[in-house]
Amino acid sequence: MTDNARKTGAAVEAHFQFLMWLVPAIEKFPRTQKFLLGDRIQTTSLDVLECLIEATYTRDRKGQLARANLGIEKLRFFFRLAVELQYLDRRRYQHAARTLDEIGRLIGGWAKAHATAGGKVADE
Repeated sequence: MTDNARKTGAAVEAHFQFLMWLVPAIEKFPRTQKFLLGDRIQTTSLDVLECLIEATYTRDRKGQLARANLGIEKLRFFFRLAVELQYLDRRRYQHAARTLDEIGRLIGGWAKAHATAGGKVADE
């Protein structure tokens, strides 16, 4: 675990790293889609990051983690659409899918740990 992951949590750090990859990838979309589908993907990704950060600093994480998980599911469909429309190559799509699966598992583990702790402050 990196120093950043220790400070912010594994899910937050993994999603942050995903965003660092995502922003340049969206720049390769066709101009017309960069501001439609590309913007939707970036906005949803930023919303997920916000939910994860808020979950880090609140006692009742259940709602924030559920919203983050829903955002991850939306992203899966947005990326599927992007690859089907050939705005994203298969290699990048596979990377995004693997990364979103990993982040989803981290969020699920965090939610499970939080539920096991009875809603008390529980770290990842």
